[in-house]
Amino acid sequence: EIHNLLDAAGVARAKEGVSDNEEEIVKMAKEIGFPLVMKVVGPIHKSDVGGVVLNVSDEETVRREFKRMMQIKDTYAIMLAQQLSGTQVFIGAKRDDKFGHMVLCGLKDVKAGLAPMSKDEAHGMIKELKSYKIIQGVRGQEPVNEDKFAEAVMRISALVKVAPEIFEMDLNPLLGNKDNVVAVDARIRIEK
Repeated sequence: EIHNLLDAAGVARAKEGVSDNEEEIVKMAKEIGFPLVMKVVGPIHKSDVGGVVLNVSDEETVRREFKRMMQIKDTYAIMLAQQLSGTQVFIGAKRDDKFGHMVLCGLKDVKAGLAPMSKDEAHGMIKELKSYKIIQGVRGQEPVNEDKFAEAVMRISALVKVAPEIFEMDLNPLLGNKDNVVAVDARIRIEK
């Protein structure tokens, strides 16, 4: 449901899929594209049980890791996701009874504004961040595409306006590089 909401809002997200079938997982891996992350679905502490594999770069590894991971206690499926790189940024929203929705964005520090927001207002918020230099790309680090980041902030502000039942929303992290800003994980709390 969260994926459908992000797609409807036009917010880029990491491609992923879940299955308990080896052939289906291999097919998904080819559709998503390498490199991939593979994670067990079921166990709470995924890393502790060897349930997370990074940099999966071929079909042979997908098959081998699928077989191994399905043997891990409490595992009922395997999740595949695009392995992305970039700077971790954050977008959130929270409904306030007096003011409506506050939209937040940031990196190490956070700025907030009222929804709905124009792209210029979103740019303004990003530029006010103490960690703005990281977005610009300091010391040879790849910059974050500021335009895509501002657009995602604006789109989330529009989403909470048309879906006021969203009480709280976190896109954390989004990975930003010079080309794009992509949501890797998202959580939404609905309250009527």
